[in-house]
Amino acid sequence: MAPHPDHPVVATASGDVRGLWRGEPFASGSSAAFLGIPFAQPPVGELRFAAPVPVTPWPGVRDAVEYGPTPQRGDTGITLIPEPSVPGDSTLNVNVFTPAPGDAAAALPVLVYIHGGGFVSGSPASPWYDGRAFNRDGVVTVTVSYRLGFDGFGHIEGAPSNRGVRDWLAALEWVQANISAFGGDPERVTIAGQSAGGGAVLTLLGMPAAQHLFRSAWAMSAAIAGVAPERARTMSAKLAVLAGVAPTREGFASVPEDRLRELQEEAARPASKDRLAVMTTLVDEGLSWGPAIDGDLIAEPTMTSLRSGVGSGKPLVLGATDDEFTMATDSLTGRLRLVPAGLALALLKVPTDRRRAYLADNAPQRRKGTAAMIGRYVTDAVFRSLVVRVAEARTAAGATVPTWVYRFSWASPTRTWALHCLDVPFWFDHLDAAGVTAIAGDAPPRRLADAVHGAAVALIREGDPGWKSWSVASGTTRVFGGAASRPDIDADGYASVRALV
Repeated sequence: MAPHPDHPVVATASGDVRGLWRGEPFASGSSAAFLGIPFAQPPVGELRFAAPVPVTPWPGVRDAVEYGPTPQRGDTGITLIPEPSVPGDSTLNVNVFTPAPGDAAAALPVLVYIHGGGFVSGSPASPWYDGRAFNRDGVVTVTVSYRLGFDGFGHIEGAPSNRGVRDWLAALEWVQANISAFGGDPERVTIAGQSAGGGAVLTLLGMPAAQHLFRSAWAMSAAIAGVAPERARTMSAKLAVLAGVAPTREGFASVPEDRLRELQEEAARPASKDRLAVMTTLVDEGLSWGPAIDGDLIAEPTMTSLRSGVGSGKPLVLGATDDEFTMATDSLTGRLRLVPAGLALALLKVPTDRRRAYLADNAPQRRKGTAAMIGRYVTDAVFRSLVVRVAEARTAAGATVPTWVYRFSWASPTRTWALHCLDVPFWFDHLDAAGVTAIAGDAPPRRLADAVHGAAVALIREGDPGWKSWSVASGTTRVFGGAASRPDIDADGYASVRALV
């Protein structure tokens, strides 16, 4: 069958794939999509808890015109991003968006995006992650899938650790081997992600084994797991008891996938249903499932690795939204109406000296009420203080390239706050994508998308997002706050979190 002009065919190391054009082939602004290309064999049967195994080559031409199966099953409802689940076994796949399929001489810079979802949910098939706008700006874009929850990250006696991390590495190795066939340059790869995906970016940045796979990084609202060995073993044992099996590879393999997924949620559920207690657990213990310190692939906590200088030769942009978590405390407004903010923070076990300094540094937020103050505190403890710690760790380690820091401060007209996930459609320049109006309103500012997306393109293409780095002047922060035509630079944009660092 001869290739149809609307369906470009590209030769990969495992076989030919047929994609589809959106727009006239090779015309300015057009984008070709190759969806659901497997980078590893389906992780089922004997491979369920194995490290990713290279895909078996296929004969002829494989259609790549629909999103492949996703590790996420069903609609979890965890994120504010529409992230469809696709049934099927071949869940380890990539989606490639390119303006130059088959043109190895194009050698365009490459973006590899890792989705979020708390390491237990999320999907690379979201319309928000379509690479069309990046293609328009001369960037080949790849979105990747990876195993989630216990299957991807749980401690299992007799199985390789950090299987989800190994999936990231396998996907990036696939990019190195194949992206030139899609018009990309394997020497100019930028990794990026949001939330758990941002945590994945920092994890990879701090991994010696990943350094050859990318050139630069952008971490949005990063949440690092760094599950300690003892906690990983405890969670695994708890799950085994709930499932009624031995905490071994054979035991867990005997439990159907759907059942194990239900039980992993039960195992991770906090003992108390009280919202403040749940927040305390999140701040103190972090995520239940995610990259774990295994003494092998991840030998030490990511922050320790970054402080020692791993990844210091790679440009990094990182930042967060101003109120990642505050939406979750809106329901506590009535309950906390008469509770002083200091008392509420004491209930969250914030030490006295730190509590006083933090409240003094956050007077404007405090005036919005105790619920808003608690939401800001959890935002800062989990997300925004991490931005400062990473930036200062790289500076202290003598990073040979800059670290740039930003804040996303534009507040949602429908959800009140500059909340978690709000920046994603601006970053991808997909303000017209399904579901965006629910979080960004009917008229999200075009100039804000131009600024955020433009900075991403600048890092990917030029290695510099376009403002003075934190490395040059500690505290320097680009504030993405609305429709201003000129960049808004704050000399100490994260001053309000200093008490928590």
